[in-house]
Parts: sequence; C-alpha cells; structure tokens
Amino acid sequence: MPFQQGSARTRQRTVLLVGIVVLLAALVLAVVLASILTHGKPGGSPEMLKWKDRGTTKNLQEVILGRCYNYVMARHSELGDMDCLKIWESLKQAFIYKNPCNITSEDYQPLMELASHPIPCNKSLFWSKTNDLAHRYTKSNQNFFTLEDTLLGYMADRVSWCGDPSEPGINYDSCPKRSECESNPVSVFWKLASKMFAETACGVVQVMLNGSIEAGAFKSSSIFGSIEIFNLNPDKVSAVHIWLMHDIGGPQSESCSGYSIKRLKSILEERNFQITCEDNYRPVQLLQCVHNPDHTDCRLCTNST
Repeated sequence: MPFQQGSARTRQRTVLLVGIVVLLAALVLAVVLASILTHGKPGGSPEMLKWKDRGTTKNLQEVILGRCYNYVMARHSELGDMDCLKIWESLKQAFIYKNPCNITSEDYQPLMELASHPIPCNKSLFWSKTNDLAHRYTKSNQNFFTLEDTLLGYMADRVSWCGDPSEPGINYDSCPKRSECESNPVSVFWKLASKMFAETACGVVQVMLNGSIEAGAFKSSSIFGSIEIFNLNPDKVSAVHIWLMHDIGGPQSESCSGYSIKRLKSILEERNFQITCEDNYRPVQLLQCVHNPDHTDCRLCTNST
C-alpha cells in the first residue's frame, strides 16, 4: 500500500508539473503573439509609420553639414563664425523621434535663431511658379537673394526629412505629404523660414511670377500669397517690384493688367506698399534667351516698316 500511495503522489506531481509547463508555454506564446501584433516581429521595435512621400534623404547629417560649411566658409565667409554642428543638432532635435504630423513652429525656433542672418536691403527676391528661373537669375546676379540663397534655404533645398517615434527616430523609407498632414517637418520648416525671410526684407523687394500659367500668375494659396506677402513690413519695405515673366515662345496667359495681378496689387496697396509691375523684365528675359537665342522673343531689335 505505501508503495502504491507513493506512486500516486508521484503521478500527481508529474501531472501538476506538466500542467505548469503547458501553462507557461501558453503564456510565452501569448506574449510572443502580442509582440508580433504590436511590434511587427518578436522582441523588435514598433514598425515605422508609412507615408506617401519619399523618406528622409540618405546621409542627411553629412548633406546638411556639408552645405552649411560650404555656405559659411566658401560662399559667405562673413558668416564663418556660425556653428554648423549646433545648427545640425538643432535641426535634428526638431523632428527626431517625433510623430511627423505633430511638428510645430516652436520645434524649429532654436534652429531659426542659430542660422538666421541679415539680407542686404533692396536684394530680396520672392518667387512663385518660377523656381528654376529665379535661381538661375540669382546665380548669375549674386546681389539678389531668394530664400534658397540664405543659409537656411540653401541647407534644406530639395532635401527631405521626418522622424518617427520608433527606433532609430528617423524615417528613411517614407515621410508624409502635405495632403496627409500639414504639420509635417518639411512644410512647417519652409513656412517658418518663408515668414522669417519676408520679415527681414527691407528697401525695394522683387517678386518674380509666371505669366504663362493659365490659372493666373498670383495664387493666394501659394507660400508667397499666404505667408510672405503678409509678413513684409511696411515700415521696412518701401516698394514691391513685380517681374511678370512669360516662357519663351510660351502662352501669354496674363499681363501686368491681368486679373490675378490686380488682386495682388490690391493686397499690396491695402498694406501701403508702392507697386510697379513689368512684363518680361529684360535682364531675366535675356537669361531665358540663353537657351533660346534664335527665338523671335529674344531679338534685341525688330525691323519696323
């Protein structure tokens, strides 16, 4: 009898141990499944959020630092005391490990303070739908500055970046388009930089618009129409010169007397700016003619009968 009782107790212990092992195995499996559902892989980090635009530019740090050093050491040596490492760290801290739809202007305020510099009076050039032409002009006439010719704009031009709450804090696969969320890192940056560029303008400012666009040269929803125009300071800016450019051989959709230009003039007049408008400002048109020298629009003189 004692032997049989001992065997029974042994079997009970064995059954109990097996039950505990099965229970522990079930718990481990549940944890692993939960990890897979939450993180995408066992023991891994949460998956990056997926967006519709291109991801952060590869080697972003090297690109920003290289551009910064080139700008302050070679292009504008008078700014050589600016700290490019601090500028990069300030940019990184504005978006790293953050949801890219929750970026605010306050995130970029330290960067704006570190990288801002004055623009000479009468030399600020604003543009809308004339990106390539405006920058070809400032490259040939380095007395003028677009936003992209400032340190902030030069570093960020054609570069993309955004963060993510998961490791490594920067999303190199995708970033949100403006249509997905307006408060994304790149949109917030350019809005704030544009605002600051307009606020620092003084004297006579130039605006290059595209008169070959069927929808109109001036658009209220553009960066110029919604931000820059309203941040020009009437106490610092004496006049606004509009250069309305047409594509060589392209449509003449609007002139200085066109409907959207009248709307622009009305906004500027309400803000007490003096205004001039010139169709096909000749120095810029000559630059267009470099690529179309034989076109009739590019003839210096025409025979009259």
